[in-house]
Amino acid sequence: MGKKTSYISTLLTPRPEQAQDKRAWSLPVHGVWVPFFTATNVAGETNIAPEDLGAPVRLAREKDGSARFSEGGKPVLRIAKGLNDQVRIVRENFAAGLLAYAQGVVKAQPEAYKAQVDLNAKKGAVIHDLELKVLQDTIDARLAAAQAQAEAAAAQGEAAAPIAPEPELVAA
Repeated sequence: MGKKTSYISTLLTPRPEQAQDKRAWSLPVHGVWVPFFTATNVAGETNIAPEDLGAPVRLAREKDGSARFSEGGKPVLRIAKGLNDQVRIVRENFAAGLLAYAQGVVKAQPEAYKAQVDLNAKKGAVIHDLELKVLQDTIDARLAAAQAQAEAAAAQGEAAAPIAPEPELVAA
């Protein structure tokens, strides 16, 4: 084949910096939020501080001002407050828009919406029951294995380790 175009080469080149991009609301900060909010600043729709867009990922700090570290020993990162506040507003507005759409459909087609809710509940109940059975079977198998291990240890004259009680299942 001939020489690859630079466009294709660019598409095929791994970009490790994207894999390390901090995320806010599951979207990459540098890859999505910074370009988006830079554009909204340019359009006059937001006024996010240039410092927040220029350095959106910051060290989390302890009360004494020192860097915060996770239990695993890595520094904890956070999103700059001004940027994080705007992401929260977008998320809240998005959720409000979804609910407004749903309410509009409920008002326009109440019978069809109720029929869909009933169908969802009926089909979901089958899956719910299957999931509960799988969970109960797994718990029963683990209890049986623990009981067999305790009996084997007792038969050998060893002190059996206490069996931790399994958490109760609560049906919703």
